[in-house]
Amino acid sequence: MTIVERAKEARNASLVLATASSEAKNRALEAMAEALEDSADEIIRINTEDYDRSVKENLPGPLLKRLKFGPEKIAQVVEGVRSLISMEDPVGVTKMARELEPGLDLYRVSCPIGVTGIIFESRPDALVQISSLCLKSGNALLLKGGSEASGTNRILSSIIAKATAEAGIPEGWIQLVETRSDVNEMFSLNEYIDLLIPRGSNEFVKYIMEHSSIPVLGHSDGICHIYIHEDVDAAKVVPIVVDSKTQYVAACNTLETLLVHRSRAAELLPGIKSALEERNVELVGCSGTREIIHIPAATDEDWATEYVDYKLSIKLVDSFDEAVAHINRYGSGHTDCILTEGESTASTFMSRVDASSVFWNCSTRFSDGFRYGFGAEIGISTSKIHARGPVGMEGLMIYKYKLLGRGQTVSSFGSGEKKYTHKDLDGNCPL
Repeated sequence: MTIVERAKEARNASLVLATASSEAKNRALEAMAEALEDSADEIIRINTEDYDRSVKENLPGPLLKRLKFGPEKIAQVVEGVRSLISMEDPVGVTKMARELEPGLDLYRVSCPIGVTGIIFESRPDALVQISSLCLKSGNALLLKGGSEASGTNRILSSIIAKATAEAGIPEGWIQLVETRSDVNEMFSLNEYIDLLIPRGSNEFVKYIMEHSSIPVLGHSDGICHIYIHEDVDAAKVVPIVVDSKTQYVAACNTLETLLVHRSRAAELLPGIKSALEERNVELVGCSGTREIIHIPAATDEDWATEYVDYKLSIKLVDSFDEAVAHINRYGSGHTDCILTEGESTASTFMSRVDASSVFWNCSTRFSDGFRYGFGAEIGISTSKIHARGPVGMEGLMIYKYKLLGRGQTVSSFGSGEKKYTHKDLDGNCPL
């Protein structure tokens, strides 16, 4: 089947899926979860083959970490699928109700986007998260994962397609795209695909934006910062920094640059260095940092690098303003955090730092759809359009206006015979 045929099939399926009941979608989600559990051994076997092949092909370490899909990851994604079952159906929710005149009522009601084309990196768990969110939100999808996970992606999409079809979801709602030529052809299929969601580098996202007329929801680099302000509680520093950097280094919400106010650097840096080096983190730093702790020099390139590995750059700053300026220059708009005991300082930081998530006194690793209570996430958007930050089901919804009348015509208002009341109403749309 060609990519055009698969896109057409997804479009047709999306029109049916958009009207599926909550009960039908929840049954399909449970069927998906059970099928993944039942097939765990086969999934792990195929994923191991992908992993071993990728090791031989010298795949970079961060991608190898993301590729591995063992029992723990399978259990996590199944938990994520089941968490969606208990969540409210996002389709058909009345967002606005307004009387234009008595008997002429306008409603804004949520509805699925339609067909999403999602291009993601080597993480097989992303495939499960994405497909479960699309199913619950009534969206069809075309998926393109990394070639390093080709076998794993193939079996996962097959399991999900079979389980959901047997549960009554229209066939063709999930399509796996495997070749690079198909991906390039996807960019021209604006007749069938409503939204592209790339998960990759800034350069990759920019490339898609330049080569497609389809709207793009960009998920790009995660160059995340923590700024340690001069009034920080020293007891909070090491636990938060260590968790942000090492809890899972291959994630896009991992700490990459640590900014430290110069007045606290001599006190805090030795402990930070000791704790991170115990966990095999390579440190590089500015000249001021290197006067306090013995580490290699950082380059300008380090400040703009997403390591997603056991490496961290450290820079001393003389002021709050310098820290904010550095973050807004080098950050990717993903997640940035301040460690301070001053509420007003934290508030100013959160207002001035241009990122999709801004934190106060906690790990950057909390920037995640599951941890936010979204059930799972399509990705973390660094765009400034309808969805920003962790994109859950709400980010896959748009809306339509429903106007319920009783024979009214515009001419009667234009002539002055009638006047608009524009009165807000309570309640949901009855249709």
